[in-house]
Amino acid sequence: TDSEVNIRKKTFTEVQTERLEQAERTVLIKCPQKLNGKKLLQYLSSHGNINSHFFFENRGVHALIEFSEKDSIASLQDAIGIPSAAEHHVVPFKSRLFTFTLKNTVSQAAEETPVHLSPQSHIPVTELIQKLCRADSISSQMYVLLNEYQLTEENIKLRFLACSLVRDFARAYFPDSTVKPFGSSVNTFGKLGCDVDMFLDFHDTRKHAAKMKKGPFEMEYQMKRLPSERLATQKILSVIGDCLDNFGPGCVNVQKILNARCPLVKFSHQPTGFQCDLSVSNSIAIKSSELLYIYGCLDSRVRALVFSVRCWARVHGLTNSVPGTWITNFSLTMMIVFFLQKRSPPIIPTLDQLKELADEKDKHVIGGYDCSFVSDLSKIKPTKNTETLDVLLGDFFEYFGNFDFRKNSINLRKGKEVNKPESSPLYIWNPFEQDLNISKNVNQPQLEKFVAMARESAWILQKEDKTQRMINKEPWGLAALLIPFGKSNPSKMKNRMKGIGSETIRSLLDSLKLNNANSLQKAVGK
Repeated sequence: TDSEVNIRKKTFTEVQTERLEQAERTVLIKCPQKLNGKKLLQYLSSHGNINSHFFFENRGVHALIEFSEKDSIASLQDAIGIPSAAEHHVVPFKSRLFTFTLKNTVSQAAEETPVHLSPQSHIPVTELIQKLCRADSISSQMYVLLNEYQLTEENIKLRFLACSLVRDFARAYFPDSTVKPFGSSVNTFGKLGCDVDMFLDFHDTRKHAAKMKKGPFEMEYQMKRLPSERLATQKILSVIGDCLDNFGPGCVNVQKILNARCPLVKFSHQPTGFQCDLSVSNSIAIKSSELLYIYGCLDSRVRALVFSVRCWARVHGLTNSVPGTWITNFSLTMMIVFFLQKRSPPIIPTLDQLKELADEKDKHVIGGYDCSFVSDLSKIKPTKNTETLDVLLGDFFEYFGNFDFRKNSINLRKGKEVNKPESSPLYIWNPFEQDLNISKNVNQPQLEKFVAMARESAWILQKEDKTQRMINKEPWGLAALLIPFGKSNPSKMKNRMKGIGSETIRSLLDSLKLNNANSLQKAVGK
């Protein structure tokens, strides 16, 4: 739609700034059981104009209300009481989370009206497969999957609100700080139900540095000095973690993981229903989010292919929500981006090409690494490639089913295979920290399993008789790839796995004999 095109053309920073500002004017209300939505909105409007709102289910009906003015929240807070401390004593922290109950339940219950609830999770794979079978081409199937799985406008607002509520705590200590989401919540590749990665940012404080130049004195704050940035990060996160744990309404299962490579605080935010990971500003992670945002906005085929391949990988146990030796979603996304850079003509530009388009304000060197690339989408020429997603999906599996992983690595800066600098089974260059391999965790059996599944999928797409399968009411196209393989005949796969270690084939075929319903259930789980 036209409005979607307009939203898409804003720069990453503009979108972030706008959404963070919206979140500051937003409250979250746990609604009464017998809810009359109209009456609730009518009452809230007495405190100020409402810009947008939606209702959702999360252990009871909740309403997210975005006011036009920040003052409306103060007006509403003035009218709100503190819970009576009959059974529990309360921590008197006043947040933007409220509970509304009816004063006179009998007379008002009769006025209950059903409200439209915005879904905050995607449909199970089994239901998705039925929907896909009703589409008319593989391309349409891929867009159906994208629409079912991608973050909705409402879900994104809820994510920014979760960050804004954490920021309220951080500001008690660091008044200039902000809390921003990064990763899948903002890079256009997040799926409903994914965690919220957020980081605490003090960078706004550095903007003051330029103003200090005037006057006869060198002036600076007296601040506590610590031997390393890591120690400062650990201390800050430890205190904010304790704050959330002790005072944060609805913040539960708070875990401080301060000795990790990137120290973080994990917690469940019950009011919004999200699992959250809070860390301290990681500029390179932000640049990675922005780079993916640009690729996701440039061509609708990028996101459709990424969502489909990720869903396929999850169903077949190639990716997992817990860390391990399998391919991560980030690595898989980078492989798809690389594949699209390699098309003729390319569907998306290489990182080096995006760097050439960068102007002064786009120049960023972080920790000695050049992270410069163009931020203005209108400066990037649209592709002349018109290949359909039907072709791209089949060719993706074909390409990686026959990729020489022993010799070659994947380099998104150059958009071409280059010799592996070291012997990791799968080597994908970190787009910014050029001396790192983002897929270092992947072992040989997992890579071989990926290759086997890619070959099998390419074979299914080439050989299947779509019309016959539709007549027989059998899953076809993308739907056929989302059913664990080997269900019908595992021995068929043996012939298509030449060149793959026999040990891996044996373990692969054994895993296929497992209860397929069970593996489908696991795939649906997340």
